[in-house]
Amino acid sequence: MKRPPIRLLPDTKWVIMPSLLISSLFIFLYLTLTLTHHPHHSDHTPFPHTHLSDSSKLPRFAYMIAGTKGEGLQLKRLLQAVYHPRNYYLLHLDIEASDSERLELAKYVKSVDVMRNVMVIGKPDLVTYKGPTMIACTLHAVAVLLKKASDWDWFINLSASDYPLMSQDGSAWVMLTRSFLEFSIWGWDNLPRTLLMYYTNFLSSPEGYFHSVACNHKDYQNTTVNHDLHYIRWDNPPKQHPISLTIEHFADMILSGAPFARKFAKDDPVLDKIDKEILRRSSGCLTPGGWCAGNSAQGDPCLVYGSSDAIRPTLNSKRLERLVLELLSSENFRVKQCK
Repeated sequence: MKRPPIRLLPDTKWVIMPSLLISSLFIFLYLTLTLTHHPHHSDHTPFPHTHLSDSSKLPRFAYMIAGTKGEGLQLKRLLQAVYHPRNYYLLHLDIEASDSERLELAKYVKSVDVMRNVMVIGKPDLVTYKGPTMIACTLHAVAVLLKKASDWDWFINLSASDYPLMSQDGSAWVMLTRSFLEFSIWGWDNLPRTLLMYYTNFLSSPEGYFHSVACNHKDYQNTTVNHDLHYIRWDNPPKQHPISLTIEHFADMILSGAPFARKFAKDDPVLDKIDKEILRRSSGCLTPGGWCAGNSAQGDPCLVYGSSDAIRPTLNSKRLERLVLELLSSENFRVKQCK
C-alpha cells in the first residue's frame, strides 16, 4: 500500500504548548479502569493476549509530545516508547529547533509503516514559558487533534524529558477527557473564554486555567483528581523544579504506580533500564504490545502488526490500578476535590 506524504501541519499564528506538563498538579478525569490480572505471573512476564470483541471499550489517547532545539532524538525515543496504533500523536519541535531536525523527525515517522496516526508540526512558532501563550498553545493543540482525529477519548501532553513507566497495553491512565476539552475549546456558556481573559494577567497561567474551568462548572467540578500521574522528585529547597531522575530513583518510581516520570536527562542510563526491565523495548524499536505480530529475534516485532485491539497487559498495570484506587478512595477523592 502506498504511504501518504509526510504530515507536516501548516503554519499558523498559534503555537503549541512547550515541553512542560500544564502543572505539577494537573487535573485528570477518571475513566473506569479495566485491567486483566493473574497472580502467578512475574512483573516482566506478559499475560496472554486479550482481544475485546467490542473495541469501543478500549480507550484512545491523543498525545502532544513537545521539544525544543536538540531534542529531536529524545522525541523520537519517547514516541517509540509510548506508541500504540490505537492512539494519535502530535509532535512539535519549537522554532528554536532547526528545520533539518524537524524534517528528520518527520522522515522517521514516514519510514515506519504503522505510524499513520502520527502528525508532525512543520512550521512552528516561538514558544514562551510565561504568560497566557501557553494556554493558547495548548488549546490550539487540542483543536488540531479534534480536527484531525475524531475518535479519541483522552488528551495527554508530554515533554522530551518525560518517559513512560509502563506500556500502553491494559492501562487506562488519563489526563483530560475529550468532553472537557471540547467544552474548553467551544465554551458554550462562555466560562472558558472569560477565564482565559482573566488568566492573561498571570505569569504562570497554565498552573490554574484548566483547574479553574473544571472547578467552576457543575458538570466537571466533581470529577477532578489532584494528581498528574507522574513520578517527580523536587529540589529541596525550595521544591520549585523537578530534579533529573537517575538509576537511584528506579525502584521508587516503579513502586509509585505512576505511568510516567519526569524529568530525565538525555540518554541517561536509567532510560535503558526502563526500556529493558519495564517496557521490554530494544534500542530503536517500538514498545511491544499485543498488536505486534513479528518475531523479536528478527528485529523490531512491531514492524509486523496485527489488530490494534489485541492487548497484553503486565503486572505494571496492577501498580497503576492500586494508585488509581487510592486516589479514588473515600479518604482522598471527595475531600481533595475543588474547594
